[in-house]
Amino acid sequence: MADSAFFCTLSHEGVLAVRGADAGKFLQGQLTCNINYLSDDRASLGARCTQKGRMQSSFRIVLEGDGVLLAMAGELLEPQLADLKKYAVFSKSKLTDESASWVRFGLEHGDAALSSLGLELAADTDSVVRHEGLIAIRVSPDRAELWAPADQADAIKGKLSAQLTEAELNQWLLGQIRAGIGQVMPSTRELFIPQMLNLQAVGGVSFKKGCYTGQEIVARMQYLGKLKRRLYRVQLDASELPEPGTPLFAPSHGSSIGEVVLAARAEKNIELLAVLQAEAADAGDLHLGTAEGPALHLLDLPYELDRDREIQR
Repeated sequence: MADSAFFCTLSHEGVLAVRGADAGKFLQGQLTCNINYLSDDRASLGARCTQKGRMQSSFRIVLEGDGVLLAMAGELLEPQLADLKKYAVFSKSKLTDESASWVRFGLEHGDAALSSLGLELAADTDSVVRHEGLIAIRVSPDRAELWAPADQADAIKGKLSAQLTEAELNQWLLGQIRAGIGQVMPSTRELFIPQMLNLQAVGGVSFKKGCYTGQEIVARMQYLGKLKRRLYRVQLDASELPEPGTPLFAPSHGSSIGEVVLAARAEKNIELLAVLQAEAADAGDLHLGTAEGPALHLLDLPYELDRDREIQR
């Protein structure tokens, strides 16, 4: 399913814009990623945390015009916008909801379609290419996002439809799960620190950028702490798709040992990303909802955690 060429509209996310002379300086003190690493040909993942290091949102961020755009779960946009505005009051930056200004498409094995639009996108993850108002971003091998201004969206969708099958959002989310990229959803807001979603392993946390909200907790975990919970990819023997935040259990533990992060239907079962206690994951015997619930089986992620490499960002 996720291995065939297709496109879909990324209707589950909104776009938050931060523009103005101080946009970068303002966000540098708010986000886990390093704004200075962004360029016309480089995007990033990132998160915004509470003072205690818990993620309020996670996003993909890209430069655009006189500022940046952040794509995140649509339901998180309004509360993030309201909260960020409190801190931007003395900054020369303007924060707005630009969701209506952009239509975003996810493309899998769609590089030929991008090329036909004048977008020759490099294979490196986080690469960006632009052409006539369009923005293409490599999000993982063979997967790309295409951002189109709203007034071009219908024409672009027509051109994509001529070359690629239009798929449901589920297929895109399945590819995201197989890429091991977690995401904060409304039901998991302020539940995880960035390392629990392996965000530091996929370029979403900089340990060289200096202070930002929650930085002390995030840095302490990386340098001094022992991470007891982290992101795993698992297979679920069930037919009903679990919601993010659904608790996970092991019979050997008296309380929940993790939560669902993101789930999608695969060819014959359900695949999901979940934050699990490492000890319980190593022991196996994992279940959804209750200790007697449907069984979960660990699957591979396409990357490994490497503390020495991660702290170089």
